[in-house]
Amino acid sequence: MNKLRIGAVIYNPKVTVIWGIIAKFFEDEQFPIEPVYYKDYKAQVDGLLAGEIDVAWNSPLAWLDTHIRTKGTALDGSMRDTDQNRCSYLVVKNNSGITTLADLKGKTIGFGAIDSPQARLIPINHLHTHGLEFGTDYVEKRFDIGVGLHGDHVGGELDSAMALKHGEVDATWMLDLNYNTWIGDGTLDESQVTILSKTDHFDHCIFSGHPNLEKDRFEKFIEVLHKMDYNNPDHKEMMDMEGLKKWVYGRTTGFKQIGEANEYLHFFNDFHGE
Repeated sequence: MNKLRIGAVIYNPKVTVIWGIIAKFFEDEQFPIEPVYYKDYKAQVDGLLAGEIDVAWNSPLAWLDTHIRTKGTALDGSMRDTDQNRCSYLVVKNNSGITTLADLKGKTIGFGAIDSPQARLIPINHLHTHGLEFGTDYVEKRFDIGVGLHGDHVGGELDSAMALKHGEVDATWMLDLNYNTWIGDGTLDESQVTILSKTDHFDHCIFSGHPNLEKDRFEKFIEVLHKMDYNNPDHKEMMDMEGLKKWVYGRTTGFKQIGEANEYLHFFNDFHGE
């Protein structure tokens, strides 16, 4: 039987190291896989639909793209434990005088890259649900770092956070995990900033299988993946780099907000020129 081909986007050089460790583990488990690397998520989704790969390690936006383009027939796989129940924070300076979302009318809000679920798309939808309309009620200042990587990096979010720090924006969006990291390492001073608003919880990355992939092979892939153990030093190295303690069964209920954001902004129609 041919190796199961798994797509991964190289958002950072460590991705090849991560998947090298995973591939070795699968080889040892007598279920060999072949990592296939892509420069961005659109190329990976295109590759999955073209049959270049059997499974894709997808961002939430790439999951949505796959779901739409396969009319919901793609297979849904596992997630990291840290992919579930995430939220994004809208952060302002304590001395800004901004105490409610309504205070942001006419203000400049910082966002990550154009295709970042956590630092732009879901936040814009959150503002919309609270009465602030995109393109009219506030000024968007976007930090387009790593477009195509769907926010799988801190470039745009970090640049926007620095813009808040330097008074270039009135508020900025960031993933909860990034906020916690930046407060912890001193990038942001907790005594000078406050969280004005939080999005509802959403989920992040998930494995998507080609609609025609045999379900038993997909389920076997998930079964073997879940054998990885954080207490095993070899696995811990990979898991620390990939940001998880264990693999968990995936779910799609956490993608509701990214779907709403796509509809509100007509994102795929505009971004892909469809």
